[in-house]
Parts: sequence; C-alpha cells; structure tokens
Amino acid sequence: MTTMKYEKSCGALIYKKENDKYYILMVMHVNGGHWSFPKGHVEKGETEIETALREIKEETHLDVKLDATFRSVVTYSPKTGITKDVVYFCATPISKNIVAQKEEIFKIEWFEIDTALKMVTFDNDRNLINLLKEHIAKKTNL
Repeated sequence: MTTMKYEKSCGALIYKKENDKYYILMVMHVNGGHWSFPKGHVEKGETEIETALREIKEETHLDVKLDATFRSVVTYSPKTGITKDVVYFCATPISKNIVAQKEEIFKIEWFEIDTALKMVTFDNDRNLINLLKEHIAKKTNL
C-alpha cells in the first residue's frame, strides 16, 4: 500500500479598490507559467496566517492587512502520491512597492477582478475569485 504524502501551503487573494473598480494582484509563477496568487509552504511552528503573510512578503515584497474572515481551502494533487491543501485568505495592501521574488515569480500585475477571472488557468482559482467577489459585496453592503 502506498502512503500519500501531504503538503500544506497558505496565501492570499490581495485586492484593492481604485476608481470604483476592484483589482486583484496576480503572480505568474516561474514553475508552470500560470497566473495565480501568492502562496507557499507552511514552515514548522507557523500558523496559517503567519505563513500567508511571510509568503506574500517574500514573493511580492508587499505588506498587507490580512482578513481571516475570508478563509478558503483548495485541495488538489500536484503529483501522483501527493495531496496538497492550500489555505487562502484575502488581504489588502498596506505598502505599494511590489518586487517579484525572481526565483519563484516571473511577473506580478494588478488585474481588474473580471479580467483576472479570464486570466487564471485553474477552476479552483476562478472559484476563489468568485468567492472574493461575494466577500467584497457582503462587506460593502453592511
């Protein structure tokens, strides 16, 4: 019997509002060349939130305000024999200066949310963006 290896990563959908439009920060990963969101592996002793904040800082150089009321878990198998959970929060930028971590990130750009829906490769990411849209709508209609 083969045992499945388990991995866990955390990250966030970072968004901002400009001129009555919402934008989401997308990263193009060097590995795979697809548009997605900043994320990375949990290190020993870290909480999910600590991991998300650290990975966002490492990959984008941004300081963000994390919103833990938005928490969504995506489970998939990146390779045979591996199950991976990625926990996503949402966040808003505190700092403005974006610098890509060259080893992992090929490109970083802000996209209008509806454009981002068309840019992402995976249905999981599309679902996350739609959940974020619902979350924003709820927050703005309080």
